[in-house]
Amino acid sequence: MKKILIALALFAGVQLADAQVKSPADAMKAVEAAKAAAENPKKAEKVATWLKLASTYVDAYNAPAGSLWVGASQQELKLLMGNEKPVSVVNAELNGEPCTKEIYSNKELYFNGNGQLVLINVTKPVYPDALACAKDAYVKANEVDIKATKTKDIAAGLETISKKYYEDGMNAYMLGNLKEATVGFEKAADAAATAPLSKIDSTSLYNAGYTAWAAQDYNRALTFFNKCLEVGYYYEGGEVFAKLADVYAKLDQKENSKKTLEQGFTKYPESQSILIGLINYYLENNEDPDKLFELIDHAKKNEPNNASLYYVEGNIYKQLGKTDEAIKAYYSCSGINPDYEFGFIGAGILYYELALEYQDKAQNEFDDKKYMALVAEFEKALESAYEPFEKAFNISKDDSIRINIAEYLKNICYRFREKDPKYEAGFEKYSNIVKEGKIQ
Repeated sequence: MKKILIALALFAGVQLADAQVKSPADAMKAVEAAKAAAENPKKAEKVATWLKLASTYVDAYNAPAGSLWVGASQQELKLLMGNEKPVSVVNAELNGEPCTKEIYSNKELYFNGNGQLVLINVTKPVYPDALACAKDAYVKANEVDIKATKTKDIAAGLETISKKYYEDGMNAYMLGNLKEATVGFEKAADAAATAPLSKIDSTSLYNAGYTAWAAQDYNRALTFFNKCLEVGYYYEGGEVFAKLADVYAKLDQKENSKKTLEQGFTKYPESQSILIGLINYYLENNEDPDKLFELIDHAKKNEPNNASLYYVEGNIYKQLGKTDEAIKAYYSCSGINPDYEFGFIGAGILYYELALEYQDKAQNEFDDKKYMALVAEFEKALESAYEPFEKAFNISKDDSIRINIAEYLKNICYRFREKDPKYEAGFEKYSNIVKEGKIQ
């Protein structure tokens, strides 16, 4: 759910924009006054009446959190909160990380190890459905705004509501309440789609599907992932296809799962999630995996100069346990694009993982002869990984990739440092790179 976690930072300053936040009591009084005005037949004909009602509901939503904001330090909050003290302070966990939770009469504040506020969880809202009421008021404002003089104001209000629902979804996700999270994201998408804003919030649609999938509510996840496809949102690397296919599989709709994976593969042949899903489908259902190579060949015809397609082909062979074919495909990448390092990386990792398999087998082998044979295979595979890794290291222009490759090369050179001077020199070179975390 990387995108959700990254998106959390976008809302760090949301509450800063809510100037002059009312106290819960004042917010409630303001809502009641605005409601009374909206019930007056003459005032109900004015768009300003409904805009006022909507804004008072938003104020009521904001009231329990007051002027607090995510990212503030505990010292800053002490100045803002004055005499408001927590009922209790306990150790807690938030999204797998230890934190401190301050419990108040109407909210909970979560602080990370650096004493920064990372989440505000309102436990006693002024109105449980304040955002829904605000949205309804904006809808009504749009209805009475016959001359469309306040379209921008209404759209801006709906945008605010959408963001606050999204923040609710984020908070619920961080707290581990997946069912609440998916509802929050759905409401965010719904508010964004409401006229006159009328915007497709593809991120909220995906997050609603993802959290429903994580909560194992597969029918609900099916709805949102299909909506993502309808609006042309596939998430990073076509992840929507992979998740939707998994949902179909969980619902025992195998043919739909297969079609979804194949559709995703034609658009994103480099997606490991889709590729592994397809391979598993063919193997589990005793279908011919050669269909994958047909798809790859079709992609090659469309993009004959795309070296990554040969890398994907190597991954398919690797998953099918066909080592020689995988190595051949990986090395074919350089024939298409000499600067494409991932083919060599794929070959290096294959040999390296093969070496680890032999090592594990050797550790569990008690027959000396068989043990020595496995050690010989281990060293052969490990040394075979050196050349492709070194080639990848030399042609890559990405220092972060080169540092990762250096970790493999360091380990290989350490094993053979007494066998050949090049490995001894290589061990010193790559060890320094890994230690320094940069290319010298």
